[in-house]
Amino acid sequence: MLDFLSRRRDGASARAGAPNNNAAPERKSAPLIALSLTARTSWGSRDYAGLSREGVMRNAVVYRCVRMIAEAAASVPFLLYDGAQELDTHPLLTLLTHPNPEEDGAQFFARWYAFLQCAGNAYMEAATAGGEPRALYTLRPDRVAIVPGARGWPIAYDYTVDGRTTRIARDAATGFLPVLHATLFHPLDDHYGLSPAQAAANAIEVHNAGAAWVKALLDNAARPSGALVYRGPDGAPALTEEQHTRLKRELEDAYSGATNAGRPMVLEGGLDWKTMSHSPADLDFATTRDVAAREIALAFGVPPMLLGIPGDNTYSNYREANLSFWRQTVLPLVARTSSGVTRWLAPRFGETLRVGYDPDAVDALAIERESIWDRLNQATFLTTNEKRAAAGYGATNEPL
Repeated sequence: MLDFLSRRRDGASARAGAPNNNAAPERKSAPLIALSLTARTSWGSRDYAGLSREGVMRNAVVYRCVRMIAEAAASVPFLLYDGAQELDTHPLLTLLTHPNPEEDGAQFFARWYAFLQCAGNAYMEAATAGGEPRALYTLRPDRVAIVPGARGWPIAYDYTVDGRTTRIARDAATGFLPVLHATLFHPLDDHYGLSPAQAAANAIEVHNAGAAWVKALLDNAARPSGALVYRGPDGAPALTEEQHTRLKRELEDAYSGATNAGRPMVLEGGLDWKTMSHSPADLDFATTRDVAAREIALAFGVPPMLLGIPGDNTYSNYREANLSFWRQTVLPLVARTSSGVTRWLAPRFGETLRVGYDPDAVDALAIERESIWDRLNQATFLTTNEKRAAAGYGATNEPL
């Protein structure tokens, strides 16, 4: 914005035409031109579609975080208990292993966990036949809307596709609501969750903007284009608008871009080329992008070392980082899901059923289990059954 300021200081009486001995001495007008080129910061959309496009679909760090969490959590097998007894076969266990004809359990729950990370909300619908759940389907979060009751609790869910809305309501006979809604903590919303992508939205945009800037710099021969100074004869007017447009077009067509890097430039009379360059601080975009990437990984709960982000000294080695990822990020999500399925779906098959999960099937936790077993073996004051109980196993009736 150009502001032309006059620094004339006249007293009020002088403007009225009356003499004023106390007025400041009159100064000649000295125009001051203030040029401001700083634009306001522009942030993108924060809704599900905007975050999905700018995050998962355009940012490699977000995409990798979502996939790592979803695929790792989906690889943990579910267990089914009737009281304290583990069941090997059961219709509910079969349903969790093969939720629907199009997906197996790993694919189904990978989508479930991915939606939870992208939107902070995940919805699972149970398709019933004869009053019994026969199949499970995940619903896209941006298509689902909660229908609250008089007391504020959800009584139904509206699912909208192509302008058509289907209401999934509670069964009047059994009271069963065929939708399981999982959320991540949101401090300002009673019904919907807050996604890690939304919490890290600023870092995602900084990371994307850094990539766009580097790409633009490469397209311009990896250096600023410089300045053309017009030096015409004394008293000659400046370049006309037509001349300016033609010169700019010729420079863009013939001299910009990686393919034209180093190409000699032929200037007409009156034009002088002034080379410009960036300072080392201006070129330090790699550090800025690394900081943004670390913030993104922090929001998702993925150790930066597992993503190949440099500068992480928190973990002494990759093994400890991987163990922390499973213990602090993956297994809590699996535990939340197994608890939610137990509360929502298990009573449809039996009041005493409970859905659990098997951490012993996770290879990344094998070293931790070996350490626990070594410590228990050295505890000579414990019986075999006490050691088994401490390790998470049931008692044995075999001779000790």
